[in-house]
Amino acid sequence: MTFHGLKILNVNHLLDPQSGGGTAERTFQLSRFFSLAGAACTLLTLDIGVLTERIRAIGNVRLITLPCVNRRFFVPWVSSSKIDQLVADADIVHLMGHWTVLNALVYRSCRKLKKPFVFCPAGGLKPFGRSLTLKQLYDAVVGCGIVRNASACVAITEEECADFEGYGVTRDRVVVIPNGIDPKDYEICGEPGFQQLRKRLCLPDAPYILFLGRLNKIKGPDLLLDAFVQISKCWSDIHLVFAGPDGGMLQVLRESADQSLVSERVHFIGYIGGAEKTELLLNAKLLAIPSRREAMSIVVLEAGICGTPVLFTRACGLESLSHEEGGSMVEASVEGLTKGLQSILTDEPGANASAKRLSVIVRQQYLWSIQAERYFDLYLRLLAV
Repeated sequence: MTFHGLKILNVNHLLDPQSGGGTAERTFQLSRFFSLAGAACTLLTLDIGVLTERIRAIGNVRLITLPCVNRRFFVPWVSSSKIDQLVADADIVHLMGHWTVLNALVYRSCRKLKKPFVFCPAGGLKPFGRSLTLKQLYDAVVGCGIVRNASACVAITEEECADFEGYGVTRDRVVVIPNGIDPKDYEICGEPGFQQLRKRLCLPDAPYILFLGRLNKIKGPDLLLDAFVQISKCWSDIHLVFAGPDGGMLQVLRESADQSLVSERVHFIGYIGGAEKTELLLNAKLLAIPSRREAMSIVVLEAGICGTPVLFTRACGLESLSHEEGGSMVEASVEGLTKGLQSILTDEPGANASAKRLSVIVRQQYLWSIQAERYFDLYLRLLAV
């Protein structure tokens, strides 16, 4: 499918995969596949962590990075006239994420210029975590307007559709377009090699459970650590690897591991990306996603491409994968995760069969090329009105 001539402005305040996580990856990949399909895509973001290799990988997408004058609240340095020009040049605008100053600025321009825009909060519509008062203020000033005045809203899972109801958005104005993956990004060409990686990260030659994500309460690493402690005596050879940047919980997790006497089997290796992340997934006993809240974790798709068994909580928006037996779903609690870990480690043939089913499901339903086509269908419907 090609869409030559369609001009799209994608907006996300973070493009850096380390700080921006799944929403950054979604914006990056959709922009890339829009461009590959023939659209003229512009990506507007802040100049935080946009590395040279990421710029190369995005291909023909026009990338515009704005200076950030406040990294606590991600405030951009940009004139209203520049925002107006970018919006005026686009046929349609896509706002990714919520609670951002950049989205607010582009939204105001869309309203002024009567430009259609699509809004995808990517699971971030319900306030959670810190700065709840500021988030409520943001909604009162501009957030509610973004949601209600969008030409269409995009949910990543069917479960997320309910989040829009609190803003007065009816179900017929919400389109479900899941996350995706590009299998080519996970092809290993013989390096760096897992043994080299293991040596660099000081990981022992032992089987391990893998966590991929920010060490933040919403991601549930503390739940996983407590569950690991519960099973540690029965599986004394298993280790636990936390791969991800500190989101405020690193010190607490280290102290918990020390107090539970499993610190020698728990490893905090920081953010890992690219081929090294693929190596970790390929060699993991299983990937655990213990989130307290998540729209749809991209790492589950990464595990599917790598053929790695997955354990996830009911709060991850992955019920459809569970129904198709593409992973093990448990409650977002220490007890639930403990039972899930025990089940997967006890039944290795069953876990491997589930991983194979997940791989088939991902390749059939969750490629970025498929999601890009769904977006194009939506855009063309909106522009035809």
